[in-house]
This record gives sequence, C-alpha cells and structure tokens, in this order.
Amino acid sequence: MKNMKIIYTIIFVLLAVNQAKAQDKFFTKTGYVSFYSHSLVEDIKADNNQSLSIIDTKTGKIAINILMRSFMFKKALMQEHFNENYIESHKYPKAAFSGIINNYEDLDDEITETEITGTLKIHGKEKEITTRATIYIKENEIKLSGNFNVEVADFDIKIPSIVSKNIAKTIKISFELSHKPYK
Repeated sequence: MKNMKIIYTIIFVLLAVNQAKAQDKFFTKTGYVSFYSHSLVEDIKADNNQSLSIIDTKTGKIAINILMRSFMFKKALMQEHFNENYIESHKYPKAAFSGIINNYEDLDDEITETEITGTLKIHGKEKEITTRATIYIKENEIKLSGNFNVEVADFDIKIPSIVSKNIAKTIKISFELSHKPYK
C-alpha cells in the first residue's frame, strides 16, 4: 500500500512538471507567411496558412517551419515553376527560421515593437537576419507579425535570364503568427 502511494505521488509530480513545462511553450500550426515579388513586368504573391511556429516563453526562442509546397499562387503555372524550377521543393521541402525574440523577458501584455534575430534557411542556404516585429502578449495567446526583405541571390535561387525581368531580386516576406499554449 505504501509503495502504491509513492508510485502515485511520483506519477502526479511527473505529470505536474510536464504540464508546467508545456505552459512555457506557445504553438501554432496555422501561421500565415507570404512573399511578394514586384517587378515592372508582373507582381507575384504567394500565401501559406500552414506554417508551424513555437515560442519558448522562458527564453524568448522561436522556431518556424514552412513547407514550401504549401505556398498558394493565383496562377497554377507560377506555383509549378516556383516548386520545380526555383525553390526545388523536391530537394528542399521546407524553409526554417530559428532565433530569439530580443528582450522577450521585458515585454508585457500590450502591443509592442520588438526585434527578432536568428537564422533563416531557404533552399539549403542559411543567412543571419534581424527584423522588427509587432508582438502582442496575452495570457493565452502570443501574436507576432512583421515583414522583412530577402535577396534571392543570398539563397542561391537561380532565375533563368528569360524570366529575370519578371521576378524581383529582393522579395518581401510577411508573417502573422497567433500562438496558443502548447498542450
């Protein structure tokens, strides 16, 4: 009987610790990420509503993973060219960001401008980036939004000369992520 009490106590403590640790993490699997290319010939925009993101509220660390095939374009042919010719989704199926929300511990329950620093990986290439973002922290939600520019050449994405005037050399990336407690 005494051994059973000890076992139940250990199980209860382990479950409580696990639950407490889970409260330190906020997660979304429906984050919005888009990119926009403006050129004199045409504008290209793609949207992705299936981005995964997790924030560790103890450290301010953030990680984002995006399946490249989940970007949706207005024109099916653009989507096909993006996946097969430019981003090569069969070789590089996802993009990833790993970084930190700077001064996270100083942020409070209001809309605040902050800076995020980390490593962006696209097309097998990594680049350190820093971007401004808006963050809104509530008890059961952390919203994060912003945008930044990337140079296509930094990620070794080849644009054939025949369409080089159709695609901008600098692409605007936008994001809106609404995280909930991870359970």
